[in-house]
Amino acid sequence: MTPFRIADIARLRHAGRRLGITSVCTAHPLAIEAALLQGLADGAPVLIEATCNQVNQDGGYTGLTPEGFRAFVEGIAARVGFDAAQLIFGGDHLGPNPWRALPAADAMDRAEAMIAAYAAAGFSKLHLDTSMGCRGEPAALPDALTAARAARLAGAAERAARVAGLPPPVYVIGTEVPVPGGATHALDHLEVTRPEAALATVEVHRRAFADAGLGDAFGRAIGVVVQPGVEFGHADVVPYDPAAARGLAAALRGMPQFVFEAHSTDYQPAAALKALVDDGFAILKVGPGLTFALREALYGLDHVAEVLRPDARAEPLRVAMEALMLAEPDGWRRYYDGEGAALAAQRHFSYSDRIRYYWPHPRAQAAVDALMARLGDAEIPATLVSQYLPRLWEGVRGGRVRPVARDLAVASVRVALDPYSAACSASS
Repeated sequence: MTPFRIADIARLRHAGRRLGITSVCTAHPLAIEAALLQGLADGAPVLIEATCNQVNQDGGYTGLTPEGFRAFVEGIAARVGFDAAQLIFGGDHLGPNPWRALPAADAMDRAEAMIAAYAAAGFSKLHLDTSMGCRGEPAALPDALTAARAARLAGAAERAARVAGLPPPVYVIGTEVPVPGGATHALDHLEVTRPEAALATVEVHRRAFADAGLGDAFGRAIGVVVQPGVEFGHADVVPYDPAAARGLAAALRGMPQFVFEAHSTDYQPAAALKALVDDGFAILKVGPGLTFALREALYGLDHVAEVLRPDARAEPLRVAMEALMLAEPDGWRRYYDGEGAALAAQRHFSYSDRIRYYWPHPRAQAAVDALMARLGDAEIPATLVSQYLPRLWEGVRGGRVRPVARDLAVASVRVALDPYSAACSASS
């Protein structure tokens, strides 16, 4: 891949260059390491995005502010040898979502403070997401109000970047934004954004930015979030259907300033990811799919440890995580339903992967550290890799993956990233 500036992605695509970029939305250090190693292998920039719930001025569920998150990622980059100049930092779903239980005035004040912190920390790609209602408002807001609130947040970001002496950011806009983290119900059909709705979204934001005196900022908007007909739920995935999105894809010809940004592309087949990029969905967001792959690897390694290092005193990782999630259910309770074994299965194995909220917890970290210490740097036999981590067996057999615990965990995320790398390649 040839490196490019994120600000140029729409211009280059409309000039006839086929390209895309994966937006890696995760705060897990092993998933970030995997993304940076993928970038090294591809010779490509890496876009790492933090979401409003993960990282904000209050610390989010990771305990990190935007400045802290940037330092955290740059530390991983230095350790693996990835050039920090090729890192792109983005903010995802920046808006009132973490505080939507508050009145809109309070929630927007906090959202302003959050996006200012992101801009001041050098996050150069900011997704403005004000599409949700706050206390006393409908769940979905009128487009004009969504756009006005987005412009307000852009103004805060512009001021913060200017005060910090940083280049102004680029923006992603939209009014039909999928729920962060996947759907919370069974899926059988999705409505693709109508072409006229996508064009109207651009125009309503153009007017709102102009009314706020932010025409220059709108000139740096590069992406529009639309619904291309992809989503995942607890146990199902809706794959991309190019025929259903043909009209939407054609609408890009009337929006030369923009590419589409596709959310919830986790678990899409490789051919679907390639088709998305072909059709102008040049920014592919993925997050839960990466930590889902990591959780698969960690649970597989726990089984390996039972075989290679039997210890009656060792608590299985799944048991430790179940106890933690039951003791502190706020991370999953409002997303899952059912009872008994079915509910327990969702806690651990749902595609929405709400277990990812728990990995930063000291109890979870201690359990994973204990597992890694138990396995150490000893090579794991290929037969056990085949049994408990089958997606990694070919890599181990071919000598591309070292069969030790930590490397296998990182490689599991790389396997999930591989189809994104292929889809975004100019030669695809």
